[in-house]
Amino acid sequence: MKIKERIEYLSKPKPYTASPDQTVLEATKEMTARNIGSVVITDEDNKVVGLVTERDLMRRIVAENKSPAETKLSEIMTTSLRLARDDDNVVDWLRVMSNERFRRLPVVDENGRIVSIMTQGDFVSYTWPELLKMFSDKVEKKLGVNNQHMWIIGGVLVYGIAMAVIMSAI
Repeated sequence: MKIKERIEYLSKPKPYTASPDQTVLEATKEMTARNIGSVVITDEDNKVVGLVTERDLMRRIVAENKSPAETKLSEIMTTSLRLARDDDNVVDWLRVMSNERFRRLPVVDENGRIVSIMTQGDFVSYTWPELLKMFSDKVEKKLGVNNQHMWIIGGVLVYGIAMAVIMSAI
């Protein structure tokens, strides 16, 4: 499934963006007002240049005792980002996000301009039902569609053997 086919992608509001020169305090107030955990840093052409998350605020402001009112987002933003396109595969990105240990994935257009931001949570809601379906399909392919009777017969045989062992022990 492609990112653009996910209901989460289609229903998300445009992500909160800020310029690199904005202060951490201004961005944090807006993040709090919107109840969100990150801000996408963009240049004057709305191209993604960085990302600041709640974790960045803890590690790079609070832990270092910096002033949020005096610190610019450019001083604490993460700049080595992975960027997705809306026609990318959800499962591929979930694997990358899990392996590389990041939770937020900016989605950009062909010019690198921010379109949306997806989180691991957005993708996980997809993966459990999809993984169960994939597993079910593989089992069905291996065992065949019409093998339900074999499972019933096998279950009855296992039950019968178990009962015989129990009865002989009494």
